[in-house]
Amino acid sequence: MPIKLFKPTSPGRRDMSGQTFEEITNTAPEASLTRGLRKRGGRNFRGKVTIRHRGGGHKRRFREIDFKRRDKFGVPAQVTTIEYDPNRSARIALLVYADGEKRYMLAPLGVRVGDKVMSGPMAEIRPGNALPLRDIPLGTMIHNIELQVGRGAQLVRSAGTSAQLLSKDHPQFALLRLPSGEERYVPKDCLATIGQVGNVEHGNVKLGKAGRKRHLGIRPTVRGTAMSPRDHPHGGGEGRSPIGMAGPKTPWGQPALGRRTRHNKATDKYIFRRRSKKRR
Repeated sequence: MPIKLFKPTSPGRRDMSGQTFEEITNTAPEASLTRGLRKRGGRNFRGKVTIRHRGGGHKRRFREIDFKRRDKFGVPAQVTTIEYDPNRSARIALLVYADGEKRYMLAPLGVRVGDKVMSGPMAEIRPGNALPLRDIPLGTMIHNIELQVGRGAQLVRSAGTSAQLLSKDHPQFALLRLPSGEERYVPKDCLATIGQVGNVEHGNVKLGKAGRKRHLGIRPTVRGTAMSPRDHPHGGGEGRSPIGMAGPKTPWGQPALGRRTRHNKATDKYIFRRRSKKRR
């Protein structure tokens, strides 16, 4: 999808770009597949802020996406619309199954209105079809990948992303190369969708002004050096002062910017190769 460039008619328009939405075929979502979305402002069920700089943003309705596709094995479906989803970077496709049921799925690159898709071990190897990893040829680009059988897709769901199936030598697991460069074992019975997630130009959009960030529900970030010493380890000093320590820290005093913090012994055994430092 091409990127639309704006003329610098104002300071906010300078260097701003947007999407042309040429692939969108329907602007109103399927009412039966939507529900209200309650904003949480980055807070958990206790009211504690767990993600900073969240709040506000445009009102949205949530589109129910079928990330499992297991109960429709062998039932063909036709893509009737490609739609915008405000809750994710990817586009979504409305499927109408042969039995009349409607469901949403992530729209893969190259899938258009009128195409037929299907899930199950006997499905063809083409974009939009979902198969168990054991039935997908080596080297195939995939997305929408399950981590646990039957739980639904959790990996590779953002716009323009794809993973690659590297090996199936292990009796129970398949080896995948994820978009981060990490190589990870996933059970062979987990489902994955063939192809690459659509809207590949999403990462090239420049918002151009702070207001567009606020519409997305992201609030401003204050630099630590602009705070007082009681609010941040980088704060204090006269004028523009250095941080005054060997390395940068988080507001809570932990090392930041480059320090590896992942310690998950439960899943370390499934990681064959860590993501490279260049991709961080």
